[in-house]
Amino acid sequence: MNVSFIFPCLNEEETLAYCINEVKESLDQDQTLKYEIIVANNGSTDTSVNIAEASGARVVNVPERGYGSAITGGIKAAKGEYVIFADADGSYRLNETSQLYKATVENSADMGIASRMLGTIETGAMPFLHKYLGTPILTLLINLFFKGKLSDCNSGFRCIKKETFLSWNIRGTGMEFASELLIKALKNRSEIIEIPSGLKQDLRKRAPHLRTWRDGMRHLLFILSEKPQFMEILGLFIIILASILQLVALFIGPSIMYSFNLFDYHTHALCLFIVGMGVQLYLLGCYIYVHSEEKPLKITRKLLSMDEGSLFFTLLLTFSFTILSIIIIFVIWSYSSYGNLQIINPFLVLVHFILLIGFLSIGLLGIHIMKKVG
Repeated sequence: MNVSFIFPCLNEEETLAYCINEVKESLDQDQTLKYEIIVANNGSTDTSVNIAEASGARVVNVPERGYGSAITGGIKAAKGEYVIFADADGSYRLNETSQLYKATVENSADMGIASRMLGTIETGAMPFLHKYLGTPILTLLINLFFKGKLSDCNSGFRCIKKETFLSWNIRGTGMEFASELLIKALKNRSEIIEIPSGLKQDLRKRAPHLRTWRDGMRHLLFILSEKPQFMEILGLFIIILASILQLVALFIGPSIMYSFNLFDYHTHALCLFIVGMGVQLYLLGCYIYVHSEEKPLKITRKLLSMDEGSLFFTLLLTFSFTILSIIIIFVIWSYSSYGNLQIINPFLVLVHFILLIGFLSIGLLGIHIMKKVG
């Protein structure tokens, strides 16, 4: 069997027969091509299964719900050396199925993608946010983080070598499956090609299964989970920058520059807020490293591998430093007969470093608890 075409299916009775016939017409152009069409039934309650069988497709039931689950179940059941999948909503140009297959094989590629962004997108076929915000941003992140040269990370019309797919150990069950597929391919330095395709109007009358914000966030979460270095490095950069500015403001003191009052308590307060954000980003990267195969920076590696004794004394010193700072401030306040203290700027600097050390220590405690229970 040369190729298996897979349709993930959840109540697609309106368009399923049309899509199956369109694939047949395309693949029948090559009389030497041996193919099968699989409908990965993901819990349909309409007549989709009957339509699929009547149209000559093989039905594979996939109990676990989700777009990714349906496609993965279909691929595992496929007999073809290559597998192609697409939605059964009539929006993809399935008459280009043969072209996509040939381009993938001729280029010895592990994955071929029918790019919507390189082709003609019919008016109203793609929502404005998907076309100009969601897909371009997610594609940019994948290209930036994983050294890709893609134009459309969300195309659901792809051709993949089955053996290679199985080696990637894809886990995504929902719409994030599309991003995981690309990221695993890029991480494994697999050959990916794109052909221009475009997009047609969805032929269904019912609402699509896609949920813009929920599914977009799923894509983003997966992309970030595969690149903890981004949050690790960004977090450290913000921490260092905010801390340097905090010290500069302390030693220089309030200054007037071009009518702006700089390095006063406003600057200290802003740096306090920024360092908190930096610590959260850095710790987020650390949390991801706990269950990731990615390699962290040396400083992060030491923190994550810290033994329990060192962790105990780190927490003890953090607690002691905080209590000591409070006592010192209280003593200074008592010497002024508990009156107004003009130490807001140094006080904010002190709070800055207490919070920095405290947040990091508590974060480390959480990370080491995760390591024990996870």
